[in-house]
Amino acid sequence: MRLHRLDITAFGPFGTTQKIDFDELSAAGLFLLHGPTGAGKTSVLDAVCYALYGAVPGARQSGQGLTLRSDHASPATRTEIRLELTVAGRRLEITRQPPWARPKKRGTGTTTEKAQSFLREYEGPAGSWKDLSRSHQEIGEEITQLLGMSREQFCQVVLLPQGDFARFLRADAEARGKLLGRLFDTHRFAEVERRLTERRRAAEAQVRDGDAALLADAHRMQQAAGDIAEVPLPDLAPGDPGLAEAVLAWAAVARGTARERLTLAHSAVSAAESAQAAADRVLDDVREVARLQRRFTEARERATRLEERSDSHREAQTRMERGRKAEAVAPALDLRDAGEAEHRRALMAEAHARAALPASFADAGAPGLAADARRAAEELGGLASARRAERRLGELTEERAGLDRQERADEDVLQDAESWLATWETTRAGLRARIETAQEAATRAEQLAVRRDPARARLRAARERDQLARDTDDAHEQALASRAHATDTRARWLDLKEERLKGIAAELAAGLVDGDPCAVCGATEHPAPARKIAGHVDRETEERALAVHQRADEKATEDERRLGVVREALAAASAEAGDTPTDRLAEQEAELEREHGEARAAASGLHAARERLAQAELEHERRVAARQKAELRAAARVSHRDTLDRERTLLEQELTQARGAADSVAARAAQLERRAALLTEAADAVRAAEDAAQRLKDADARLADAAFRAGFSTPQAAAAALLDDAAHRELQRRLDAWQSEEAAVRAVLAEADTTAAAQRPAVDLPAAEHSAESAARRLRDASSARDAADRRCAELDRLSARATTSVRRLGPLREEYDRVARMAGLAAGTSAENERKMRLESYVLAARLEQVAAAATARLQRMSSGRYTLVHSDDRAGRGRSGLGLHVVDAWTGRERDTATLSGGETFFASLALALGLADVVTDEAGGVRLDTLFIDEGFGSLDDQTLDEVLDVLDSLRERDRSVGIVSHVADLRRRVHAQLEVVKGRTGSVVRQRGVQD
Repeated sequence: MRLHRLDITAFGPFGTTQKIDFDELSAAGLFLLHGPTGAGKTSVLDAVCYALYGAVPGARQSGQGLTLRSDHASPATRTEIRLELTVAGRRLEITRQPPWARPKKRGTGTTTEKAQSFLREYEGPAGSWKDLSRSHQEIGEEITQLLGMSREQFCQVVLLPQGDFARFLRADAEARGKLLGRLFDTHRFAEVERRLTERRRAAEAQVRDGDAALLADAHRMQQAAGDIAEVPLPDLAPGDPGLAEAVLAWAAVARGTARERLTLAHSAVSAAESAQAAADRVLDDVREVARLQRRFTEARERATRLEERSDSHREAQTRMERGRKAEAVAPALDLRDAGEAEHRRALMAEAHARAALPASFADAGAPGLAADARRAAEELGGLASARRAERRLGELTEERAGLDRQERADEDVLQDAESWLATWETTRAGLRARIETAQEAATRAEQLAVRRDPARARLRAARERDQLARDTDDAHEQALASRAHATDTRARWLDLKEERLKGIAAELAAGLVDGDPCAVCGATEHPAPARKIAGHVDRETEERALAVHQRADEKATEDERRLGVVREALAAASAEAGDTPTDRLAEQEAELEREHGEARAAASGLHAARERLAQAELEHERRVAARQKAELRAAARVSHRDTLDRERTLLEQELTQARGAADSVAARAAQLERRAALLTEAADAVRAAEDAAQRLKDADARLADAAFRAGFSTPQAAAAALLDDAAHRELQRRLDAWQSEEAAVRAVLAEADTTAAAQRPAVDLPAAEHSAESAARRLRDASSARDAADRRCAELDRLSARATTSVRRLGPLREEYDRVARMAGLAAGTSAENERKMRLESYVLAARLEQVAAAATARLQRMSSGRYTLVHSDDRAGRGRSGLGLHVVDAWTGRERDTATLSGGETFFASLALALGLADVVTDEAGGVRLDTLFIDEGFGSLDDQTLDEVLDVLDSLRERDRSVGIVSHVADLRRRVHAQLEVVKGRTGSVVRQRGVQD
């Protein structure tokens, strides 16, 4: 990761926009960030952290009263951090704008705008920036993935806080563990410890649950055994040794006792069943005698009730007999009722028919009415000829009106034909003139079409000529640029090749191995092999430069070939278009196109004009024919009208005589038809009434005769004795019930066993039932005891089997618990087998601390002139745990001592070495992301001049790895020793930065 540029606006102490060029500061490899206290040196580092992660370092973030927005900024200026950097081979630009309260655009007060973030990437070939994302979350995930570090790791590795590492040197194992765990992300090992502990607890809970379930089954077996248990259940708790064996032994004794009780219960049930069978037989005999005695008594009582109802039974029989006799008279009664109803209807119809006739017919008989009806019908027949004459007169009137309508229509036809034919000659001349004009326009359009196509071709060639001329210029410029680029790449390749030849000795020396002959001189000893200097060009660099040159040369050749193709196309287009300007050719082509369009428009009416002339000639012929036909029809109508008038006069004379006083023949016919119908209807009604009266008289005679033969004195007596269906059914039901009851009583009294039982003394049924119930109760008690014993045995067998299964299942669980408990104790450092009481996470951190100590020692020895060495110690501190101890070895005394014994200056450069070593290890742990820019915060004031020189030499040596280091310090001597500087100057209106590079 290398920083290039940082822009700060309205952030911290900076009220205005401040620009920092890290490329210029990093050119020397070492630069100084200084300024008075409170000016904002640390705010520069906060801005870098905020741009990358959207938050400032944790220690400063929790400071009292800290706000991101500058108090010196104007209200309309938004806080913004923009950082340009290269990471993982990609050049990115990150812009962060925290939320801020800006003045409202309307009215007074402020409104809060949300935070915004922007991420862009520079695309080298295109030479432009490409927008990637505007999402806070996406940008955070992208930067964290590219850097491979969290915000805490970045602040610890890139922004090296010396105070933290000084405390780290003097801290105890627990404090060191927290810092290392945060940097190296060893929480997964702590998670392993936690998971092992959870597994141990889960296994222990399973074992205890299994013991509890086994003990619960034992208590259920104790409840099932009840009072038969001769041995008490062992008093044991879950987890107690021998619990399973004791429970299984007690269950075996309980099952044996239960089976003995079950055998005794079966014997008791057999005896009770025999006693109950004897009692049931006695009870059945007593019940049968009692039933027969009750049956005899009930039959005697029913016979007594029948004797009491004998009179009513005889009355019902008499009524039934009279009803059967009256049924013979029923048809005559029905016939007489029907005759009477028919006579009433005939009289009503006669009265209705006479009411419709005139008063002169009120007393007329049926013959007189029929004679009048015949006379009216004869007169109606005489009007048939008059009806035909009246219909013909109507037809003559309609036919005469039709002739008038035809006359008027023919007059219209003649007038229209004369009017149209008057303009025929003029119309025909105009249509012929239009046809001739359209023929001339079609001929001109064909001539213009022949001239138009060549004009279009020349215009297309001219436009292609102009485009190819522009393409030729562009292709020429591109070819020149490609050839120049190929020349530059060739010079670059030759320069790199020359540089490699100068340092080829160092490249050959890199492959020398003691004992193997040299490829140049053949010697097997290599006392002073050449060393690579800074900026050495290796074979890979030279080959990359050669490949770049070859690609550039191929592109230049391709651009020159394309230039030749474009020039050939330009020559062909110029030959076809000529020297006439494109604008002039376009005008000529447009004029031809316009004239051709006008000619085609004029010629398009030729076919329509010919069609119009043909239609006009057909219309002329039709008009002439229509005029001739109308004249012929007018001559024929004159004679036809005279014939109709003569026939009409004769018909009117005949109708006047036939109508009489009526308005028309039809009205006279309607009067005669109605009169004949009414007279006929009245005659029929009179005859029907006379017939109905005679039939009623005959029905009365037959009814009197039928009643006398049936034994009734009058027809009314027969009608009263007649029974309807409901009464007949009810009376028959009563007679049948009497006979059935009488037969049933006689049958019971005739039974021999019933009569014999009645002669015996009365039996004691309650005593027999009581004896049978007692025997059944004793059987139920015995059966209940047997079922309870059977259920007890089954329950004990089931629970014993489940307890045996639980004991078998608990075996592997106990083994799993012992194994997991041993592993959890080792990982947590609580096991006796873990002699140093070291937790798993501490063990991993101890390995990381060894790496950090080794990396820090390489720099600490140079800073201390070879005196001090940092070593890791896993000794236990008193009775506590071990694993994260850190000691320093003093080469002057040869003794190992605690880092807390170092002096102030020694502590500084020891913590600096530790910070640089930790940065290297964390970088490797984070995936090998190269950190090209580091910052060191304060602490140089505690060093003497010699130690300061050694520390600066160590920092300056970081340039060998192409790193740049920024020192944050107040030490004035550093301003003379470090030339590249970034000064923060504070003032009343906010702080500003002043930058000075090496060249300054």
